Amino acid sequence: MVPKLLILKNFLSYREVTLDFDGLHVACVCGPNGAGKSSLLEAIAWAIWGQSRVNIEDDIIRQGAIEAQVSFCFEHGSQTYRIIRTRRRNQASALEFQIERASAKAGSSRHSTESYSQDPRSKDPHAYQTANGPIKRTFKSLTQKSIRATQQYIVAQLKIDYETFVNAAYLRQGRADEFMLKRPSERKQVLADLLKLDRYDALAEQAKEQSRSYKAQLQPLESLLARLAAQIDKKKETQQAYETLQDEIEQQLARVNQQLQKMAQLKEIAQQRSHIQQQLALANQQHQQQQTALKASQGELQSARQQLQQLEAIVAQASEVNAQCAQLAQLRQQEEQQAERFQTYQAAQSQRLQLQHIIGQQQQAQHSTVSQLEGQLAQLQAQTQELQAILAKKPAVTNKLQQLREARKTLHRLDKMEAQSSPLRQRLRQIEGQIEQAHTRLVTRIEELGSRQSQMATQQTQAPQLMQAAVEVTHRIAYLEQRRGYQEALRQKGLERRRFMERLQANQLNHEVELARFEQTLQLLEDPDEACCPLCEQSLDGKGWQDLRDRTLQQRDDVQNQIWAIREQLAVSESEIQVLRQEYRALEEELAKYAPILEERGQLKAKLASVDSLQDRLQATTAERAQLERCLQENDYAETLQSELQQIQQQLAAMAYDDRNHALVRSQVDRLRWSELKYAEIKQAERRLKQIQSQQPELESQLQAMRAAIGDRTTTPERQQLREIEQQLSELGYSLAQHNHLRAQIKQAQIWEQRQRDLQQAQRTQTQQQEAVIALTQRYEAQTAAAVSTANTIATLQQQINESIDPKAEIAEIEKTLANHQQQREQQLSQLGRLQQQLCQLETVQDQHSQNQQKLEDIRHRYQVYKSLAEAFGRKGIQALMIENLLPQLEAETNQILGRLSDHQLHVQFVTQRAGRSASRNIGSNKKTQQKFIDTLDILIADARGTRPYETYSGGEAFRVNFAIRLAIARLLAMRSGTALQMLIVDEGFGTQDKAGCERLVAAIEAIAPDFACILTITHMPHFREAFQTRIDVYKDESGSHITLSG
Repeated sequence: MVPKLLILKNFLSYREVTLDFDGLHVACVCGPNGAGKSSLLEAIAWAIWGQSRVNIEDDIIRQGAIEAQVSFCFEHGSQTYRIIRTRRRNQASALEFQIERASAKAGSSRHSTESYSQDPRSKDPHAYQTANGPIKRTFKSLTQKSIRATQQYIVAQLKIDYETFVNAAYLRQGRADEFMLKRPSERKQVLADLLKLDRYDALAEQAKEQSRSYKAQLQPLESLLARLAAQIDKKKETQQAYETLQDEIEQQLARVNQQLQKMAQLKEIAQQRSHIQQQLALANQQHQQQQTALKASQGELQSARQQLQQLEAIVAQASEVNAQCAQLAQLRQQEEQQAERFQTYQAAQSQRLQLQHIIGQQQQAQHSTVSQLEGQLAQLQAQTQELQAILAKKPAVTNKLQQLREARKTLHRLDKMEAQSSPLRQRLRQIEGQIEQAHTRLVTRIEELGSRQSQMATQQTQAPQLMQAAVEVTHRIAYLEQRRGYQEALRQKGLERRRFMERLQANQLNHEVELARFEQTLQLLEDPDEACCPLCEQSLDGKGWQDLRDRTLQQRDDVQNQIWAIREQLAVSESEIQVLRQEYRALEEELAKYAPILEERGQLKAKLASVDSLQDRLQATTAERAQLERCLQENDYAETLQSELQQIQQQLAAMAYDDRNHALVRSQVDRLRWSELKYAEIKQAERRLKQIQSQQPELESQLQAMRAAIGDRTTTPERQQLREIEQQLSELGYSLAQHNHLRAQIKQAQIWEQRQRDLQQAQRTQTQQQEAVIALTQRYEAQTAAAVSTANTIATLQQQINESIDPKAEIAEIEKTLANHQQQREQQLSQLGRLQQQLCQLETVQDQHSQNQQKLEDIRHRYQVYKSLAEAFGRKGIQALMIENLLPQLEAETNQILGRLSDHQLHVQFVTQRAGRSASRNIGSNKKTQQKFIDTLDILIADARGTRPYETYSGGEAFRVNFAIRLAIARLLAMRSGTALQMLIVDEGFGTQDKAGCERLVAAIEAIAPDFACILTITHMPHFREAFQTRIDVYKDESGSHITLSG
C-alpha cells in the first residue's frame, strides 16, 4: 500500500487539509506537542478500517462541526484505490470504496503507467498533470450493500487488517516498548495474536468439541450394546420358560374342577345346619332379653319399697318442723327493724368522716403557707448579706479596671509596630537561609572538583595499559565473530531440516486421514452379500465386490508403506537435528564470552576517549577550584543578598520594637480582664439589694395574719356541723354486733323451711307409692315364668346342633385352595403374557444390536480423527511450531536492524526454553537428577559491557532495541499477510536519543528506505527535523491544525 493523496475535512483538530504524498519518500512530520501530528496519520487508519484512538465515534468530529470526512487515495498492486469515510454527529457512518478508472485528455489507456502529479492549477484534488496533459481521475465504485460488507471487502483486497497495520506499518506513540515490558509468557501470546493463531484455537476447540461429542456418544452406545447383548443371550431361556408355563396352566385347570364339585355337596349340608343355628340364636336372644327385663323389674320393686319407707319417716316428724318455722318468722321481723336503724347510722357516719377530712385539709394549708413565708424571709436575709459582701469590694475593683484600660492603650500601639516589622523580620530569615545555602553549594563544589582532580591524575597513569588491552580484545572479538558466522550457518541448516520435518508431518497427517478412509471402506465391504459401492451405493456382485476389496487393500497397503517411510525420514531428520543442536549448544557456550568481551571493548574505548581530553579538563578543573576557594575566603558570594540583609537590619533598629515588651503588655491585659467581670457583678448586686429591701415588709405582714388565723379554731361552720352529727349518733343507739348476731340465728334456722316443703310433698305422694309397689310385684312374677319356658326351648335346639357335623372348615379349606389356584392362574397368565412380549422385544433388540454395532465403529473412527486434529491445531501443535519457526527469523531481522542503529554495539537473543528446578528420582540404589526445561520467551540484550537486564539500559538504547524489534515484527507480519510492506510510520520516541543516537536512527531509517515506498517519522524536536530533507510541518492556531510541505 503506497499512499497518494489524503484529504481531511473536520477530522479531530483539522478543518480542511489536503496532503499529497507524491514525491514523498522519507519525510519528517514535525511540530509542537498537541499540534495534530498523530491525528494526521490516525486519519489514514480511520479511513481504511474505521478505527482510531477515541472511545466515542462522534469525538473524531471537529468541535463546532456536524460532519467529518476523510478521503484516502493509495496504490496497491497495480491498481489505485480511494476510500471515503464520513461520519455525521449522532448518526451512522458512511463508507465508499472505489477503484481508479483514469482517462487522459490525450486518450491514454485505462491502466496507463505514466507518472502523474497533482495539477496545481486545478481546484479538484483528484485532477492530476501528466506528460500528455492534465487527467481528471475518475473512480468506479466497489461499495457493497452494507458498511460491514464493504469493510470486509477492503480487508480482503488489502490483505491486511487494522491490528496488523498498527503492529506492522504504524509504530504508534507511546507503544514502542509494549512488547519488551510484557512478561515472557505474555510475549508468546502477543506473537500468537499478531500471527492470528487464534484461528487455530477455534479449529482446535471445534475439533475438541466434536471429539468430546463423539466420546460422549461412545460410552452410552457401548453400554447400550452390552445391555442388548445380555438381553439377546436370554432369548432361548425365555422360550423354554414360555412352553413350561403353558403345561402347568392346563394341569391346574383339571384340579380346580374336582374341588368345585366337592364344595357344592358340603354347602347343602351347611345350609341345613345354619337354619337350626338361626333358630337357636333367636331363642338365646329372647332369653337374654327376658333376663334383662326381669333384673330391671326386680330393681324397680326394691326402689319403690325404699321410697315408701322414707315417706313414712318424714310424715312422722310433722309437729317439730311446724314449731321451728314459727320461730324463724319472729327472727326475721326483728332483723327488719335493725336494718332500718343501720341505714340511718351509715348516712350519719359518712357525713362525719367528710367533715373531719375537710377540717384536716384546712389546717394543713394554713401551716404550709406559714412555712413558705418564713422560708422566703430567711432567703431574703441571706441574699442581703451576700450582696453587702460583694459591694464591699467595689473600690479595689474600680482601681484594677482603670489599670486595664491603660494597658490596652499600650497594647494597641505595640500591635501596630509589630505589623510594620513582621514582613521585614520574615524577609531577614529568608535571606539568611539563602546565604547559608550559597555557602554550602560553594563548599560542595570545591570538594567535588578536588575528587575529580584525583581521579584524572590516576587515569593519566593508566593510558598505556588501556591501549594494550584494547588491541587484545579486538583480536578476540574477531575470532568470536567468525564462530558466530559458523553458528548462524548451523542454525539455518537446522531451520531447513525443521521445515522439511513439517512437510513430512503434514504429509503423514494426510496419509493417516486417507488410511482411515480406506479402513472405513473395508468395513463396509466385509459382508459380500450386503456390500454396496461406497461411492454410488449400488449393490455389488461377487466379482465386483472382490475387485473393489482387492483394490482398496492395495491402496491401504501403499498408504501404510508411505506412512512408515515418512516415519523413518522423520526419525533420521530428528537425529540430525539433535546433532546440530548439540554442536549449536557447544558454540553457544563458547560464544557466551562474546557479550562480556564486547562490554569490555566498549569500556576500554570509553576510557581511552576519556584519556585524550583528560589534560584540558584537568586544567579547567584546577582553575575553577582556585577561583571558588578565593570567593569563599573573601566572602565574595551572594552580594545582593548580603546588601539587602544589612538594609533590613538597619530598618528594624530604627523602629525600636521589642517583642519581649509586647508579650509582657499582652500578659498584663490578660491578667486584668477579670476586673471588667467583677465590676459588672457589683452593679448587678446593687440593683438586687434595692429589690430585696422593697419585698421584705410585705412578707412580714402576711406571716403575722396567717399565724392569727391558726390560733382561732372554734368559729368555722364545719366544726359546728361535726358536733351536731356526733350528738345524733349517740341518740340512735344502734349496735352492729347485735345486728350481726341476729343475722347468724336466721341463717341457722333457714333449714326448717326446706324440711317443711319435704313434709308437704311426702304427705301428697304416700298413697300413690303404696299402689305402685303392688303393681311391680305382680309384673315380676309373670316375667319369671316366661324366662323358664324359653330356657327349655334353647336346650332342645342345642341338642340338635351337637348331634350334627359342621362342614365349614372343610368348605373354607376348599375355598382357600380355589383362591390360591385362581391367584396362581392369574400370575401364570400374566407371566405368560410378559414372556410372549419379551420374545417379541428380543427380536427387536437383535435388530437394534446390529444397527448400533455399526454406528459404534463409525463413531470410534470419527473420535480418533477429531482427537488427532485437536492435538494438531492446539497450542503445542501447529501454533508452537509456527512460533518456533518464526523466532529465528525475528531474531536475525532484529539484529540486522539493531546493528545499523547501534553500530553493532547491541545484540538481542530470543530464548524459548530455560532450565527449571532439577527433579531427583531413585532408581535402584542410584539417585539420578533430571533437568526440567520451562517454555518461555526471554529476550537477552548484550552490548559492549555484556548481557544486562532491559531496565538497566538508557532510554536511547532501550528505544533502539524496541524500534528494531517492532520493525522486525512489522516486516514479518507484512510478509505473512501476503502483501509487501511499502509504508512505514514511526510516531515519536526520538526524544530519548542523544545526538549520536539520533544520527544513527536517521541513518538506519535511510538505510531501510529502499525497502519502503514511503516512510514518515513524527517528532516534536526541532533539531531532529533538520536531519530530513523533506518535512511536513504541522502547526495549530485558532482555526485548527494546518500543514506545510518543505524540502
